[in-house]
Amino acid sequence: MRRRRQGRRLSARILTGQLAILAITSVIGFVLLAFAQRAQLDRDYEQRALAIAQTAAAEPEIRNAMEYGGGGDAVQTVADRIERASGASYVVVIDLNRIRHSHPQPDLVGKAVEEPLAVLDGHPYVGIDHGATGSSANAKAALYGPTGSLVGEVSVGIAEKDVLSQLRRELATFGIFAGIALTVGVVASYVLARRLKRTTFGLELEEIAGLLQDREAMLHGIKEGVIAFDPQGRVSMVNDEARRLLGLGTALGSPLADLLPDGRLRRALDGTLEGVDLTVLTDSHCLAVNRMPVVLHGRALGAVVTVRDRTELVGLLRELDSVRGLTDALRAQQHEFANRMHTLAGLLELGEHEAALDYAVELSRNEAAPAEGVRDRIANPLMVGLIVAKTTVAAERGVRIVLDEQSRLGEQPGHLRRLLTVTGNLLDNAVEAAQREPRGEVRLSLVETEQAITLRVADSGPGIPPGAAEKIFEDGWSTSPDRGTARRGLGLALVHRLVQRHGGSITVSEGPGAVFTVRFPLPDHDPAPLGAALTAEYSTVEYRTVAPSVLEGAP
Repeated sequence: MRRRRQGRRLSARILTGQLAILAITSVIGFVLLAFAQRAQLDRDYEQRALAIAQTAAAEPEIRNAMEYGGGGDAVQTVADRIERASGASYVVVIDLNRIRHSHPQPDLVGKAVEEPLAVLDGHPYVGIDHGATGSSANAKAALYGPTGSLVGEVSVGIAEKDVLSQLRRELATFGIFAGIALTVGVVASYVLARRLKRTTFGLELEEIAGLLQDREAMLHGIKEGVIAFDPQGRVSMVNDEARRLLGLGTALGSPLADLLPDGRLRRALDGTLEGVDLTVLTDSHCLAVNRMPVVLHGRALGAVVTVRDRTELVGLLRELDSVRGLTDALRAQQHEFANRMHTLAGLLELGEHEAALDYAVELSRNEAAPAEGVRDRIANPLMVGLIVAKTTVAAERGVRIVLDEQSRLGEQPGHLRRLLTVTGNLLDNAVEAAQREPRGEVRLSLVETEQAITLRVADSGPGIPPGAAEKIFEDGWSTSPDRGTARRGLGLALVHRLVQRHGGSITVSEGPGAVFTVRFPLPDHDPAPLGAALTAEYSTVEYRTVAPSVLEGAP
């Protein structure tokens, strides 16, 4: 409550300050206008006095009297007439000897003026005169006789009180205009204050400053990317974590189309893709994106997007799912092994030693046959271990993996680390698709030449729907429902990125029985050792494709 009272006082002070500024500026403007108008009236009255002086200098009686009669009462009479008719305060005729021949004060007639004549050069003169009659707007005009010779000057003055009287009349009008302008300014200030208050949703300056401080502390303190968009779709706010995760530079004020290429990430950020915790892959991270429109008091203010880095979490979930699958396979193998051991124990207990020996030899021959067949074509022990492990797991799911007879792979092939990743992922997807059909089968082909390594995985499953060959490599696209902790729609997207980053290509056929073909060019320009630290974007996939137990037990 105390803060709100302070806010109201602050709001009142702002409005009072606006009104004070308007009042001060109005007074200053009025004073400046008064001075300017006073100067303008002085100039106008000086010109008016000059016109009267020139009229008097052109009067024939004055000209004749000054040239031939030496002045006299005629000059005073005509000057008085002109003075009354024009409203001038004085009309003074002076000869070349500076003697006055007319004056409003009769006792000054015939006496000399103190200042020299100003029109000896024939040009008129205007100015402010502080003479015997007081301050006045003064003008002097040259007086010529009938013969055209200079015989004196005519000095005309208009009293300063007349100028001030005119100024007061005009300033009254200006005061009315100023009052109207001030009233309009007050009303405009009040409307502006209400509009600003409405724009800030009733928050005062202290509250806005506090919210800004809280927002900055929160945005830069959380380990989650936050991006705000204005109603026009331009970035209005982005924190440091969002810049790191999305690779944004100077993004403020820019539309999203100028910052990111078209793709799933941009569609998730701009709201084209709808949903909660949308999974998006970038070149470095696996992200969870959520977009929330912002509406306050019925007004749409844009949207806020949160971006969370789930690279490690997704990797752990996929690894856990793989471990569960391997555990199921081992449990099934343990069950089958127990059955065989029971058979051997029964034969030995019955004394059928030769039959028990034949049974054991047969089992050993059957177990060694698949591995030997793979070793004949694949020289690298890691790839052999991977294929044998995947074959065992697939067999427990009722799917047979067949290695093509044309397959050939050297002991140290190029792209080995990436080849293990791609092969493991494609075999997992193929087995999952083939197990939907009775007598499912997956055919694997690995061919190494001098130019490239070609991997082909074909399954007997339902295949890829027509028109989906391009979309299948987008992160989040999947034809299978989520199972357990596994996040669907990431494996093929990661494989696609991995292949393209190293100059390879990947294609898939449409229709029943999907066929994936991957080609890695040789030589390998990035021969990272298998034990090297994996990059963040692929560590989750490459780690889970080959179980540690398989690698350790590979020949």
